[in-house]
Parts: sequence; structure tokens; C-alpha cells
Amino acid sequence: MEYEAVIGLEVHAQLLTKTKIFCSCSTEFGAPPNTHTCPVCLGMPGVLPVLNRKVVDYTIRMALAINCTIARESRFARKNYFYPDLPKGYQISQYELPIAEHGHVFIEVNGKRRRIGITRIHMEEDAGKLIHDPHRPVSAVDFNRTGVPLIEIVSEPDIRTPEEAGAYLRQLRAILQYLEICDGNMEEGSFRCDANVSIRPVGTDTFGTRAELKNMNSFKHVENALIYEIERQEGVVEDGRKLVQETRLWDEAKGVTVSMRGKEEAHDYRYFPDPDLLPLVIDEGWTEEIRSSLPELPDEKRARLIEAYDIPLYDAQVLISSRLLADYFEACAEHFPEPKIVSNWVMGSILGMLKAENKTIEESPVSPERLAELLRLIDSGVISGKIAKTVFDEMVSSGKPPETIVQEKGLVQVTDTDAITDVVKQVVSNHEKEVSDYRAGKTKLFGFFVGQVMKATRGKANPKMVNEILKKELEQ
Repeated sequence: MEYEAVIGLEVHAQLLTKTKIFCSCSTEFGAPPNTHTCPVCLGMPGVLPVLNRKVVDYTIRMALAINCTIARESRFARKNYFYPDLPKGYQISQYELPIAEHGHVFIEVNGKRRRIGITRIHMEEDAGKLIHDPHRPVSAVDFNRTGVPLIEIVSEPDIRTPEEAGAYLRQLRAILQYLEICDGNMEEGSFRCDANVSIRPVGTDTFGTRAELKNMNSFKHVENALIYEIERQEGVVEDGRKLVQETRLWDEAKGVTVSMRGKEEAHDYRYFPDPDLLPLVIDEGWTEEIRSSLPELPDEKRARLIEAYDIPLYDAQVLISSRLLADYFEACAEHFPEPKIVSNWVMGSILGMLKAENKTIEESPVSPERLAELLRLIDSGVISGKIAKTVFDEMVSSGKPPETIVQEKGLVQVTDTDAITDVVKQVVSNHEKEVSDYRAGKTKLFGFFVGQVMKATRGKANPKMVNEILKKELEQ
């Protein structure tokens, strides 16, 4: 029997506010343990939470960006459960009346565009963090993260493949980053995901027994965990065994999911309205004020880049993966108005360098203006494309302008016809057998001769002139 997966994702995104959701403690990441705490976020007796307005602003921004309906009135609820890093014994969240519902985003996988529904967005506070001692059976608790504002974005079970799940997560993270309300750092936990996955026979509508997957801190981990879990569930069913609803952890080292616990249903949390927080009322003016301030979002930017710069869809998709990357491309194209050449260099040399140096685009040692200067040197024939790669590497390591590097290292391209002709004649004279084979029909040897000429000129000969002169010499 052929099966299809039914996948729904629950994404938690930490908001980039300076203070926590219900107190004035700092949200800065990486501080010494338990230094960003106060009686409110530690849940001491008698304290009262006060809602951070900026959290609401940011949540409305995201809700509008993914086409949600903003609730006129929403409420905070207490989600009761015991865990060592939850000091109050409950988490302030939203339940029956969330701030936003019924949204959607579009994703594209293998050339197919699909609509993925958003069930709801709600605000809540983050829990603390357990730090396990590797040498003793002891865990320490860091409460710095307790009370950091989160939004939870719950999708409809519209996702059918691990690749679609990855595309959906990348789209959400890009939107959050474009809005500048979340940094999207999965390794630091500011953007994290739980996945609910089940299988059913193709052509049926009934949902199967689902498993919830946790402990995935990269897009690739999510995709790999889903691939494994779908195969595991198919194997269980094919063997005639019964699937059980449970929470499973992804073990990246072993490439498997492992059972963690039986899945608790929502009523086990004993939700009830938080008595210390009033209902949140959002009027139309507040919503429209935020709507009018929304920036250009990824889908809009992709369409504009294709239209304005006449670049392929693939290029635009890569460039919009980061708002700052798209800004870099546009800044460079402003100084060197050959967009396709610019996009090739940004997607190739720039992104390759950033990956190798483990840097972000804003940390790039080569500015858009400097890259444009390098491209102008190629365009004007001062250096060849091959030499440009050497110049680029030196720009990265030294920070010097490309013109300075070209002059200091004597990399100016040879464009003197007589000089190139002399080298070509010498190469032809030194390789009589290859010349004979070429003239006998082995035309693929032409690349060999080009290589020999470029080697003799240390890569400085103008490639176009080399090809023209060499062709004439070989066909005499």
C-alpha cells in the first residue's frame, strides 16, 4: 500500500524585545546564569505580571505578514505542568482565545507552489534551561530565558513531505527576519520547531496516529527526522503492529527518533484564564498602524528583483533568503549595473566566502562597493575573470581595494596583441604532436593550448584575445 505523510509544524520564535514579556529583565543571550531574573519571572509569591506592549506589536506584525485575522479580544491562560526549569509551575500562554488565527503562506518545492494554512499564532513566555553535568547525575537550572517572549505559530496539517516542511520553515524564518522581530538562530534556540507527523493511505482523508518530534535545531535535522519517522511508521503498519501516540526525540548522531513519553493532550495542562492579566483588546487603528509600517516581504521582494533586474527565479530565490543579502545585491548592482553578473558573484564567491569564514553578510569583509570595483576591472579588461578570483581572495584577507591589489601584485591583464601572439607561437612550436592531432580532427585539444598559453602568461593574458589568436595560428 502507498502512504502519504500528514505533517503539521509548531514553530516557536523568540521576539527581539529588549525586555521580557511580563517584566523588565533583559533578554540578552549569553549572560552568566541567573543574572537576568527578578521576582516576577521567577514566580515569587505576590508578584504581578505586566504585559510588554512591544511583544504585542511584534506579534501583530507577524500575524499580518502571514495573512492572519487579528482577534479583537484575546486572553492569556495558565498552562499548568511541572518541569524543573518552570519556576511558577505554570506557563503564561494563550489557549481558547489566541491573538491571531486563519493565516497562510505559500511555499515552492520542485517547481510546485503550495498554500500552507496557519491555524493560529499565540504569545507566551519561554521556560528556563537545564544544564546537565556530563560527569555527575546532576542538572543545573538557568532561569535567564524564563519569561523571554515567544510567539508560537501553529500550521494546519497541510505539509506532505520533509522537503515541504523545510521550505515552510525557511519561509517563516525569512519573514520573521525581514520584519526584524526574531533573529532566527536555531542553534541558540530563538527559532525552534516541533513536528507532528502521521501517515495514511494515499487517497484517504482520515488522520493516522501521530508522533510529535522534538530536539531538532536545524532545517536539515527537521527534514532528516521526518524522513526517518515516516519510514518508521510505514514499517510499523506494514508489520501489522499498532502505532501509538507519543513524543519522540531526534538523535542526530544515530539518525533515528527515540521514544520520550506518551503524548499529553491539551486538557492535561488544566488551562484556565490567567487571573492577573486583563483581556487584551486590539482596536482597528492599532492594527492598521502596524500594517502601514510593514516592510517589503520575501515574496514581494522576489517578484520585484525578477522584474527590475531581469534575473532568473533561482537567483532571486537565493538572494531573498536574507533581507541583508538582497540589500547587498541591490547595492552592488547600483554601482555595477550588470545584475546577472552581480548575482553570480554574490551567490558564488560572496556566499562561499561567508560559509568558509562562518560569517553573516553584514560581516562581509568585501563591501558591495568594493565588489562592484572588482567587477568593473573585469569589464574594462584590466584583469581576467580568473585573476579576479585571486584578487577577491586577497580582498578578503587584506581588506585592500581591488585596484591596489592589482597594481601591487602586477596582475594587470596582458592585452598587447604582439605579446600574446609571441606566446601562442611558442606554445604551438613546443607541442608539434598535439598540433598535428588537432589539425587531424581532435578539436578538443584547443582547451589544452589555451591552458598552456594562460600558464605561460601566469593567467594574465586576455582570454578572448588568446582564443582568437590561437585559433588563427592552429588553422594555418
